[in-house]
Amino acid sequence: MASGDEKLISVIPTERQIQFQELEFYAFIHFTVNTFTDKEWGDGNESPDIFNPEKLDAEQWVRNIKAAGMRGLILTCKHHDGFCLWPSKYTDHTVAKSPYKSGNGDVVKEVSKACEKYGIKFGIYLSPWDRNCGLYGSGKAYDDFFINQLTELLINYGEIFSVWFDGACGEGPNGKKQYYDWERYYQKIRELQPNACISVCGPDVRWCGNEAGQTRAAEWSVVPERAKDSEIIAEKSQQEDSEEFRLRRVDARDADLGSREILKGEERLIWYPAEVNTSIRPGWFYHKYEDDKVRPLEELLHIYMNSVGGNATFLLNIPPTREGLLHENDCKRLHEIGEALQTAFANNLMDKAELESNGTGTENIRADNYEAGMSGKSADETFVSVKWPEPICIEYIVIKEDIHFSQRIEKFEVEAKINGVFETVYKGTVVGHKRIVPLDRIATDMIRIRITDSRNEPIISFMGIYGLEEK
Repeated sequence: MASGDEKLISVIPTERQIQFQELEFYAFIHFTVNTFTDKEWGDGNESPDIFNPEKLDAEQWVRNIKAAGMRGLILTCKHHDGFCLWPSKYTDHTVAKSPYKSGNGDVVKEVSKACEKYGIKFGIYLSPWDRNCGLYGSGKAYDDFFINQLTELLINYGEIFSVWFDGACGEGPNGKKQYYDWERYYQKIRELQPNACISVCGPDVRWCGNEAGQTRAAEWSVVPERAKDSEIIAEKSQQEDSEEFRLRRVDARDADLGSREILKGEERLIWYPAEVNTSIRPGWFYHKYEDDKVRPLEELLHIYMNSVGGNATFLLNIPPTREGLLHENDCKRLHEIGEALQTAFANNLMDKAELESNGTGTENIRADNYEAGMSGKSADETFVSVKWPEPICIEYIVIKEDIHFSQRIEKFEVEAKINGVFETVYKGTVVGHKRIVPLDRIATDMIRIRITDSRNEPIISFMGIYGLEEK
């Protein structure tokens, strides 16, 4: 092993990052005055009087996202318009000044309680940009205001799994931009919710680079430390909303963030896993004219397989209607996602297979946990053979590394024995937390997974092979 590789595999995740990556698939809920003005970005001048979701049912939201197989929910507690879905003590631009429940409502509390009831993790989105607050652009005075609101959310709504920041920034009433005191925000979160991951404009989870659901061919979790600052640079922060921005693709310049070549010469490296975020509709907030524009099931499953199955997590937005309910078309699609995923991964054919490898602890990879794993023979010649007494039909292979020991695998191949001869049926790049290999119902009685390039001997925590027994 080269000394450079030794440095790369010394970078490992925190326990909070491991728990976050294990969530894999979770929901975004965009809901505020924009829902009632039919806008994507509010200007902060909206009257709280317009906010009155008369049928709001947070449990309906949570039941439907759970049906999709999601394990968490992040709520836009305050978007750029500055309207607070909780009765903040630090502004009048809140649900307490709205007709909702005669000013006695607290949407954040309702959603956090619903999540607790149904076993879903709860997270918060709090926009650093507040277009309603007169202090914006004043420096420390605004940071004090922001910290006060952040504190309210961190201490009053139970366990928080994610604090989601974006870099949206504009000018305040004085014509000056606000330069956010990110480190102060992070410190407060660590103090009050030490298990929460700080996402996108934060040190724990990074944005994949677009909002279209596009993913990289090789998504690395070990990247240069300077990648942490890329989203908080003003020039790269969000600009005024447009479809062009929402759907922009990953630039070729940052299609590779973590290969050996890219990391060569980097002094400081961090574990910084990617999150893929997109909406089930074209917009982030509800618009009636998009009721027939809910993304097809096939497209959403494709995003899932390439994000969750490509060493990233998948954050899917579902916007409630003005009534305060998830629309029936969105709910139908969520149930379809859940049913499709359950079907795809219902039958693990490893249970009836005979395993052989040139590593140690081979039998450990049958269990989907980190209690024990399989250590490969070497960085470039590790294999696992899987044999069945009768032919089977393979649809998916799932491979997981034990990321407690970093991310090591760079290339692998899948070979299937067809008509007595091994044929290469898939070539892959990285694995990391999870890799889903689609095999389109290949019929065989034996496969071999060969790891052909790794930063040190690979450590596999789990392998699952899903499909049907041949009749």
